[in-house]
Amino acid sequence: MMQIHFQVEGDPKGKGRPRFSRVGNFTKVYTDKQTLSYEAMIATFAKQAMGVTDLLETPVRVFLYVRLPVPQSYSKKRREACLSGFEKPCKKPDIDNIAKTYLDAMNGVIFVDDTQVVDLHVKKLYATQAGVNVMVMEAE
Repeated sequence: MMQIHFQVEGDPKGKGRPRFSRVGNFTKVYTDKQTLSYEAMIATFAKQAMGVTDLLETPVRVFLYVRLPVPQSYSKKRREACLSGFEKPCKKPDIDNIAKTYLDAMNGVIFVDDTQVVDLHVKKLYATQAGVNVMVMEAE
């Protein structure tokens, strides 16, 4: 069973809202530059993890372990509660937007299309070092 592991350091970002512009009688829908550059960075790490391996064409399971920084304004006591898991990060970015960003970035890099994802596990928590750990594996 094939497994691909990689991590992206830095503050996790969610998928930005689609943007619209009018060109004559037509409406153009596009993704903002910040989201595109973050997805490109994810794709770079995913390509490194894949190496020379072919794209997965089977159903896959995706695990995302999202590590968010504790806000600087928190007291020492509250910071310790966050890092020990007593306080959960109920703040932006939204967990579904993070998942969407990562799945879109891995399209055509790890798997052919994100329709192959049959099992998705996403966990968001506070950590001393922000980032996202990713594991993709073939589904059984």
